[in-house]
Amino acid sequence: MRKPDFRALAGSAARYIIASASMAIVLYLIFALVFSSQEEKLLQKENRLYSARYKEMRAQEKLIGDVIDGLLVRDDAIYRTLFEAVPPKIDAVTAAELIADSDSLSESFYLTSAATKSGSLMRMASNVDRDWEEIFRILNEKREAVPPLSMPLKGISYVQTGASTGLRHNPVYKVEVPHNGLDLVAPQGAPVYASADGVVTKVTSSRKGLGNTVTIDHRNGYITKYCLLGEVNAVQGRSVKRGQKIGTVGISTSVAAPHLHYEVLRDTVVLDPVNYLFASLSPEEYARMMMISVNTSQSMD
Repeated sequence: MRKPDFRALAGSAARYIIASASMAIVLYLIFALVFSSQEEKLLQKENRLYSARYKEMRAQEKLIGDVIDGLLVRDDAIYRTLFEAVPPKIDAVTAAELIADSDSLSESFYLTSAATKSGSLMRMASNVDRDWEEIFRILNEKREAVPPLSMPLKGISYVQTGASTGLRHNPVYKVEVPHNGLDLVAPQGAPVYASADGVVTKVTSSRKGLGNTVTIDHRNGYITKYCLLGEVNAVQGRSVKRGQKIGTVGISTSVAAPHLHYEVLRDTVVLDPVNYLFASLSPEEYARMMMISVNTSQSMD
């Protein structure tokens, strides 16, 4: 009887195992490439959504950055215009400075950094104190220079904000024309108040254009105009106090809805009234009002 060749059997078994394993791998790859599991399909869908969302977030990030830059410029302009002083510069500390390489930083580094930052904060506080002293000095020397900072309407929300100064689409002429004030939507008959102490220099009665208008001189070049009034409670030549009622919101034949058209001028130069309302609003309301007034292309008068 012939003895079995174990070497040949082992070779055959090895070839069989290799062939089976290869076939299994090939079948798995074919299955994986052609057929996706439900979980894989969900993951692929999420990846596509994240990819699209990432592009939107990058665009939003750029938009927010542009808005912040614009707010910084406006803040600088407000500081110079209202207080006639140089705005304080803040040395911002980024989060990256505090957390970068945190595992490798020594205790001495933290102590040195803390001392440096605390010294910087102390200098900033000192600069703020100095700036406010300068502001109070200016206001004390030029009491008549205090600008009109109060809201001409009470209880108003940012959603009642319309177009501000600049080229705006006129509802009557259907073209872009200069808009010299801020539209504030309010119900007809709502009381209108003087935004600062002053003297009523002109009262105009008209059913056309900007309708009934009260003009107040606040001295040192500041003038405010309250247009499209219904009732007029101000008398030309009389002094008025901040918060004193001068009329009510009305409407004219050239506008579609009742609102107050409010203007601020200094030395005959048209200013953006929104820049003078921050003292009457919360920071959130003021930021939203500014955004709406800038981005509204349609005026109401």
